Amino acid sequence: QVQLVESGGGLVQAGGSLTLSCAASRRTFGSYAMGWFRQAPGKERDFVAAIRRSYSTTYYTDSVQGRFTISRDNAKNTVYLQMNSLKPEDTAAYYCAASGGEITYGSSRNPRSYDYWGQGTQVTVSS
Repeated sequence: QVQLVESGGGLVQAGGSLTLSCAASRRTFGSYAMGWFRQAPGKERDFVAAIRRSYSTTYYTDSVQGRFTISRDNAKNTVYLQMNSLKPEDTAAYYCAASGGEITYGSSRNPRSYDYWGQGTQVTVSS
C-alpha cells in the first residue's frame, strides 16, 4: 500500500507559476512510476504528465508541453510538477498517482495504469 499526499495548490494569476509536490509513504518509491492527472468540475480526469521509474523518461499531454515539468526525488519519496505560464484552462484539482509497473507513452495516459491515488490539490488560475 502506498499513500500519496499532494500539496502546493492554490490561487494564481494567469502567467504565474506553481509547484505541486506529492509525497509517498513507501521507501520503495523509486520502484513506482508516477503520474499527474487533473480534473475540472463536470469533466473527466485527464492525464497531465508522467515519469518512469528510470527517471530520464517523461511524458506530457500536448497542452502542457513546454510549460510543465515533472520530476522526482527518490531520496525524498517525492514527485513534483513545476507549472509555468499558467492559463485559466489549467484550473482543476490535480492528483498524483503511482504505478507499481513501468509505464509507456501509451499506458501513462490511462488512469487504470495506476494503482494508488492521492486526494488531490486544487489549482485555480484567474484571468
